Parts: sequence; structure tokens; C-alpha cells
Amino acid sequence: MKINVIKQRTLWWSISGVVLLASLVGMALCFQQFGAPLRPGLDFVGGTRIQVTRNCAVVDCEVAIAPDAVRQILAQQALETSVIQVEGEGQSVSIRTRNLDVDEESQLRASLESDLGPLDPLLTQIDSVGPIIGQQLFASGLLSLLVSFAGIVVYLSIRFQLDYAVFAIVALFHDVLVAMGLFAWLGLLFNVEVDSLFIVALLTIVGFSVNDTVVIYDRIRESINLHPERDIDDLVDEGVNQTLSRSINTTLTTTLPLLAIVLFGGETLKFFALALIAGFISGVYSSIFIASTLLALWRERTGRRVVAVAEPSTPADEVP
Repeated sequence: MKINVIKQRTLWWSISGVVLLASLVGMALCFQQFGAPLRPGLDFVGGTRIQVTRNCAVVDCEVAIAPDAVRQILAQQALETSVIQVEGEGQSVSIRTRNLDVDEESQLRASLESDLGPLDPLLTQIDSVGPIIGQQLFASGLLSLLVSFAGIVVYLSIRFQLDYAVFAIVALFHDVLVAMGLFAWLGLLFNVEVDSLFIVALLTIVGFSVNDTVVIYDRIRESINLHPERDIDDLVDEGVNQTLSRSINTTLTTTLPLLAIVLFGGETLKFFALALIAGFISGVYSSIFIASTLLALWRERTGRRVVAVAEPSTPADEVP
């Protein structure tokens, strides 16, 4: 399979533009509603999360837990603004609320057990995070991303040239925004929150994406060194097509296990794997269609479309 990357670059950029616009709109709506570009989880904003599950060995679990019934229980303790999410085929409920002390936690758990029926003590989880710790986690995650970007710029500038590094970073921002946009909409539509695992997913996406970009850039640089008289557009097209099967196969084999986690894994790992899938697919797309085409356009605009013009050969009969 051979694709015309340069000839159809307007199409590739348009597709990315639409996806990024949708991501930015989702993050803007999240910011209006939650005060952050994504729906923040307990790790970042602090508070108490209580997750309880019915003991189906004792109580009839044919009827699912009604969120309205849980809301009424919370209203009795002035916690009606809490976030409620029914999970586990309707037999488990997760509640995120303000910080509760030990007495308030015990009272809430007793009220839930009284109205919902006996609860399984092995599946009852109570997590508390202070707002200061949440802010520290957010700052540490942001710093990790910035340090990784700076390290990538330095590495690519040394191994290649500065323009290679700049467009690799542009591709990385593209991938991070796509993953964030997906979770912004998941937060708006399905109340999905992001936690510290999401920062880990973003860092993993950055590493995977830049690795794919380096492979393509290395082939382009090699072609330029071997054929400096050829047009940069032809060399980019050739470099991308030579590494195309490798990029697709690597992404496919990496994504399939993650898809299995999304379908059969637990709640925490499911969204972690989903973030990785979105980032990996976006990463292979940006490496092939964004980073390479932007490099070609930059070389054209800066007058380096052809590195060296081939000198005409001297006819044999003119040699002195």
C-alpha cells in the first residue's frame, strides 16, 4: 500500500483540525462546568469517594440501584450535590462528595445499607484525598509533561535538527489534545473523571508517539543524505511509505491488548487503556500525516526544498 502524503496533506490537516476543534470545544465546556478542562477526579480536587456493592448472596439483586434513591439518602445528610455513578450491572454505586469525617462516613454507610440492603464489606471502598495533595499531584503531573517535552526537544535537536524537534513537539501536542478531548466529552456525557493514572497515560502516549516520529524522521534524513538532489516532497513520501507497514503493525499489536482491557478489565484500568488507545492511534496518525508534512512544508518555505542541485556530468569527449 502506498499513500500520497504530501499531495493530500490538506485533507490530513483538515481531519486533524476537526478533531482538535471538537477536543477544544469539549474542554471549554468542561472548564465552564467544572472549572478545569477535564472532569477532575478525587486525586486532584480532594474529597471522599465511597463505593459500595450489594451483597447478592443475601439480598435480591434483580432490581438495579436507582440513582434517585441514593440521592434521597444523601440529601438527608446535606450531600445532595454529590456525584453519583451506578456501576456493576446496577448493583454497585460510587459516590464522590466533600470531605467527610469518620462519623459522617459511618452514618452514610449505615443509611445506604438500610435503604439498599446488605452490602458486601469486601467490596466497600472509602478513599479520602485532601485538596492540597490533589493540587500537588496536578502540579507534579504537569511538570512531568513539560520536562518530557523539553527532553524530547533537546534529544531531537542533537540527533536531527531543530526543525525536526519542533514539528515532533507539534505532533505530540496534537496527540495529547486528542486524548484530553476524548475524556472531556466522556466527562460531560458519562461523568468520567480523570485521576493520576490519566497523567501516566499521557506520558506513555508521548513516549510512543515520539518513537514513531523518530523512525519516520530517521528514514527521511537517510534519504536526504543519500539523494540531496531530490525534492523534499518526494523524499518525505518515500520515507513515510517505507515505514508505513512498521507503524501500522506496531500500533495494531499494541492496541489489541488494550482493547481487551477496555472490554474485560476493571473500571480503573478500562479508562486508562482507553486513553492509551486514543493516544496511540492519534500518535501514528500525527507521525505519518502531521509531523512529516509539516517538515516538508517548512523546508519548502525556507528555500531548502532541494538540499543540493546535482551538477551536470561532463561529456567524455570534452575531458581534457
